Amino acid sequence: MKQNLQILYKRALDMREPWLNRWDSARKYTMPTTDDNVATLFDATASDAADNLAASIYTLLTPPESMWLQLVPETELSPDAEYATHVLRSHLNDSNFYTTIHQCYMDLVVLGTACLFMGQNPIGASSAFSFSAIPMSDIAILPNAVFHTTSMSARDVMEKYPTWTPPANLRDAIKKDPELNLKLVQSLVGTEFTAWLDVGGDIENNIVSRGTFETNPYIIFRWSVVSGELYGRGPVMRALPDIKTANKVVELVLKNATIAVSGIWQADDDGVINLNNINLTPGAIIPKAVGSSGLTPLTSGANFDVSQIILKDLRDRIRHTLLADRIGLLSEKEMTATEILARNADMMRILGATYGRLLHEFIRPLCDRGLQILSARGLIEPITLHGDAELKYIAPIAQMTASETIMGELL
Repeated sequence: MKQNLQILYKRALDMREPWLNRWDSARKYTMPTTDDNVATLFDATASDAADNLAASIYTLLTPPESMWLQLVPETELSPDAEYATHVLRSHLNDSNFYTTIHQCYMDLVVLGTACLFMGQNPIGASSAFSFSAIPMSDIAILPNAVFHTTSMSARDVMEKYPTWTPPANLRDAIKKDPELNLKLVQSLVGTEFTAWLDVGGDIENNIVSRGTFETNPYIIFRWSVVSGELYGRGPVMRALPDIKTANKVVELVLKNATIAVSGIWQADDDGVINLNNINLTPGAIIPKAVGSSGLTPLTSGANFDVSQIILKDLRDRIRHTLLADRIGLLSEKEMTATEILARNADMMRILGATYGRLLHEFIRPLCDRGLQILSARGLIEPITLHGDAELKYIAPIAQMTASETIMGELL
């Protein structure tokens, strides 16, 4: 297992490697984080559409302060599912779930894959749950294995894992500088948890902690998946060619607009005009030789009409891919019942596959993990979704599924 862990970690990093550039490119045009990226972003169509789609998924999938899940007992002998539902929802509402999950939805839309870590708060906290959105650049996955890499100071590592004794090769350095930055890897292979320092050498010599998890705290969910790939693909990734082209078109339009406003000038070399002393200000007098044409504007060959037509087509395709033209229908009022059913059916045809995947990869693991934590603390009776209770999902997107069924019967 020791040797296998090292092999699995390297394999996971190798499989993630080609995705890093794709994620950086997708972030650059939708979630720029550096001044350089902001300076090269000229068109905000994709950024606005991605924000709107993430907000819509937030409302459709996990609306805050609303009942979007319910546990239904499988048999009369099942534990009290209604009480378990109440406690689960109460702890979700009192936690940082709703402030954290939107970050995951942004990753889902932009990168196609998101990771939500569901940890536990200390006993006595208002909620038993603690959530954090893990950047995908810090996560490497394999089937049934997760590797989470993070940088921590030696002091923080010792506070998080108080039973850890620094190895001899690090002891002096940590004693000299407790804020020494260390690369910590936390892995979960099946149910076996191992944390170690990635400082070179054999993993066994750098282990910080071992343990087991009854349920996986790393909830990783994807928008859509291509056969043979572990990581998902989101709408932004599909629209990336159009996003890059639109950004370049706007950049060229702005450059041409600058030329159109300030102009490019040409002058005859008549021995009178000194180009180094010309000052193009209102009221300026510029001498020229007799018979010389003086300063004349150089006509730009740019066609703004064509560029605007191309740009409109690109922006329409970006909005279509990021569902901006469909999601917008959700806010329309004064619709008949038939129109509402037709609209919901259209939305489910678009989001149906994604909805099914999110239900399987996100909602069910979230409930499994939550119920396990609550039962381990004695707050509810032990209850599982695979024998004791059935998960009834009643969020707005689930109601759309019901509407589509009704629409099909009407037709």
